[in-house]
Amino acid sequence: MLTFEEIEAALIQRHTEEIQKKLKTAKVAVAGLGGLGSNVAFALARIGAGHLHLIDFDRVDITNLNRQQYFIRHIGLFKTEALKQELEEINPYLDIRTDCVKVTPENLTELFQEEDIVCEAFDEPEAKAMLVNGILEHFPDKFLVAASGMAGYGGSNAIHTRKITEHFYLCGDETAESAPGNGLMAPRVALCAAHEANLITELIIGGKE
Repeated sequence: MLTFEEIEAALIQRHTEEIQKKLKTAKVAVAGLGGLGSNVAFALARIGAGHLHLIDFDRVDITNLNRQQYFIRHIGLFKTEALKQELEEINPYLDIRTDCVKVTPENLTELFQEEDIVCEAFDEPEAKAMLVNGILEHFPDKFLVAASGMAGYGGSNAIHTRKITEHFYLCGDETAESAPGNGLMAPRVALCAAHEANLITELIIGGKE
């Protein structure tokens, strides 16, 4: 297995020591480990984001394989367990914390106390609204990166990142809802996840105006 020093040296070679230090000390929570969250977590692990908090209560299902970062061997496993295993194959020296729970108004403040950046990656509109409203109310100084509108297979350039408030950003086309014939598919979901991960990277390294 590669040593910590070998992986760190490779990351520094790509990013510079100053940037890699910021990435290594970053603390990011990813709430929802489906098509958005699993792709966001993969991107952050690959750049060496040092502290990742993965939150989801669901298990991997065969219907997840069309867009999420799981394989047949993961079916039946909790997504927190499966994704942690995968990320450790990328970089076993990351600090990965998992909570296999459903986020609720009652546990939200306890779950998100430690992270500087929260990534909202839920499927259900009600869950998205609950998390966004809870973070804005209880942790107004944390950066919040959320998503809305990524269904279908067209309009790549419609996916965008928009600043809502000083610490709240929204990624997606903000309109496309999943429906028969216009469901969630890997390419467009991954585009939205890349917007979220790219913005999180930007916030870690130097903030964003």
